[in-house]
Amino acid sequence: MKKRNITSLTITVLLILALALALSACATADAPSGEEAPVVVNLTAEEGKVMMEEDPTIILVDVRTQEEYIEEHIPGALLVPVDELESLAPELMPDKEATYIIYCRSGNRSATAALMLIDLGYQNVYDMGGIIDWPYETESGL
Repeated sequence: MKKRNITSLTITVLLILALALALSACATADAPSGEEAPVVVNLTAEEGKVMMEEDPTIILVDVRTQEEYIEEHIPGALLVPVDELESLAPELMPDKEATYIIYCRSGNRSATAALMLIDLGYQNVYDMGGIIDWPYETESGL
């Protein structure tokens, strides 16, 4: 049976991991010196409801289509379809320091929209996922 030279393989793997760790530690792009870049925070429906009850200034944003919104939405939600988010956000969501909770049907579009908002400079963005997980009151119509 041949013995393998585990030492050189181990050293190579450790060097690669160290390099990857060092590079990931520098991944605070676009953040001013000493500050962390904003990130999207994921919330459950329960956490989102509590946040909105405690702070009425929070803006709830539905990023589904108008048809989906008319069929059913969370009361007080602002409709900003994800396909129009970049063009409508400056007008409908002018305060980039405000707190925004984003939702869609299942969580896919809300994740996309939340990242888009971070890229557009919004500082406090929460992804609540989908209305399918919202066990509370909903309404229909515009």
